[in-house]
Amino acid sequence: MIIMPAHNESKNIAAVLRELRPWAQGADIVVIDDYSSDETAALAAKMGAQVLSLPCNLRYGGAVQTGFKYAVQRGYDVAVMMDADGQHDPSAIPALLEVVESGQADVALGSRFLGRADYHLSLVRRWTMRAFAALVSRATRHPITDPTSGFQALNRDVLRFLARDNYPVDFPDADLLMLLGFAGFRIQEVPMVVRSRMSGTSMHAGLKPIYYMLKMMLSILIVWLRQKTRSNAVRPAPAEPSDDA
Repeated sequence: MIIMPAHNESKNIAAVLRELRPWAQGADIVVIDDYSSDETAALAAKMGAQVLSLPCNLRYGGAVQTGFKYAVQRGYDVAVMMDADGQHDPSAIPALLEVVESGQADVALGSRFLGRADYHLSLVRRWTMRAFAALVSRATRHPITDPTSGFQALNRDVLRFLARDNYPVDFPDADLLMLLGFAGFRIQEVPMVVRSRMSGTSMHAGLKPIYYMLKMMLSILIVWLRQKTRSNAVRPAPAEPSDDA
């Protein structure tokens, strides 16, 4: 299935679904309507997508995890996660699926830095992404160039793992990749094209990038400490000295 979280995307959703359809390869398209106040849900349903309407605003991470829970309950083997604002070029879907369905990795991650970013990235955000990429690469022991990518394909084991209480509610990015790496899941990047939003305001607009950076640094630290704690917990205790020592 294809999981598409959407909040007030009525100006974009029809065009996104129209462009997506030829690349969906027969997959079920499920739009998670995150308590939109516009016609997002109605337009998605009119375009033939399944729509799950949330009774309150769970934010991006909560909406995505709703999709994961739905995928697990319905027995899907693979899910592709993509945005509803038109930034993700759906032509990368076959490459993402190939990585997961062939068993090369558990998660296929679309990378704009292996592909192309057709919009302006501020210097601050670019350097922040590079710093997070270095941390994630070290944690997963695999080179990661785009740790903030929301264009992903995930296999059944990852879906089950993330359907539990293992998913951040607002900005699931670098911290999530570290969590998956520490849990033993394999991650492989695929080139993709990222474009500007068709319409509307990004969730990273205004002062949100500052909050995002601080929150992500704290979240990464927590994930790292939990992994270190888990490693120490399974390490055998040192032998106590004998009376003859």
